[in-house]
Amino acid sequence: MKELRSIVQAYNSIDLSQTRAALATVVRVEGSSYRRAGARMLVLDDGTYLGGISGGCLEGDALRRAQKAIGLRRSSVITYDTTTDDDYQVGVGLGCQGIIDVLFTPLDPQDPSNPLHILSGLTAIRQPVIVVAIAGAPDPTPLGQTLVYTDDASFLQTFALPSIAVNVLQDLKAAMAGQTSRTVSYESFRVFIEVILPATHLVAYGGNYDIRTLLHLAKELGWDTTVVLNTARADKSLISAATTVLDSRGEVQPHIDAYTAVLLMSHDYRTDSRNLLKVLSSAASYIGLLGPRKRADKIFDGLAADGHPLGAADRQRIYAPAGLDIGAATPEEIALSILAEVRSHFSGRQGMSLRLRDGSIYSTPPAI
Repeated sequence: MKELRSIVQAYNSIDLSQTRAALATVVRVEGSSYRRAGARMLVLDDGTYLGGISGGCLEGDALRRAQKAIGLRRSSVITYDTTTDDDYQVGVGLGCQGIIDVLFTPLDPQDPSNPLHILSGLTAIRQPVIVVAIAGAPDPTPLGQTLVYTDDASFLQTFALPSIAVNVLQDLKAAMAGQTSRTVSYESFRVFIEVILPATHLVAYGGNYDIRTLLHLAKELGWDTTVVLNTARADKSLISAATTVLDSRGEVQPHIDAYTAVLLMSHDYRTDSRNLLKVLSSAASYIGLLGPRKRADKIFDGLAADGHPLGAADRQRIYAPAGLDIGAATPEEIALSILAEVRSHFSGRQGMSLRLRDGSIYSTPPAI
């Protein structure tokens, strides 16, 4: 979401009466690649660009292709094959060992199918959204046309390729169910079905100095952050580091949904107990509690004594102590440990070394 937000912000700041632009989007990956389907690069006609579609090996050629799309006012798809030994193939010898399709779309401010007009409305979503783009067709006319799925009837009525609309609808529902993007081929057509997930939202309860590092690292990751603290006693630099600041003495409560991680970091036993009881009724699937395991057990026992015993489902979503076992000791290392665990939680991973993982390091299904 961070890259998408940056690209949308950059595009919206352009004087489109003086500058033309194109969007390069990775729409299919087979084998290994530094970036996955959905990676984007905004290119201006003066040669400047933002974002990326690889680790640097394809951007130079992609820049030229995007400028060509701007000049011709026509979308195109280019396949980069980094598995070949052909010395003339872009990206060869760089170790990617993958096949990558990139869709180049000129951005017309007057076109209702302009992908950045569409994507600009998705940067603040709190529920998954499906975006469908035509990524292959014998006739270049529909190539690059993009729409957001809202409901079955609207999709079947507005999708640019009515002959395959029913099939695409079935596949996009499968993509939504698995929350994974996919590229699907239908005879002479290819469609990129992208699942865009909300930005991770981090809610931290507490006002101590160790939260500041956590908030800064989360910002670098592109996450949204809310800190709940006594604003009258809070350090200004801590407040400025958060996306949203709420007073712990006020009535306004943070918005906590299924894509929110909650961290209890007050360093005060009673405060953390009170906040834990409060967030247990929320939709948060990750609740992190700072401090040693004995402290967490004391909090759990206290809640049970007060008539609020933790069930198995609550025990499953409470991470105490919070963080991965990386030997963290300083506030910066502890923040790294916690954020890595939050990321692994939402990815459905165990947080182990990649060298121990069997198969691909990515979970996105291959193109079909």
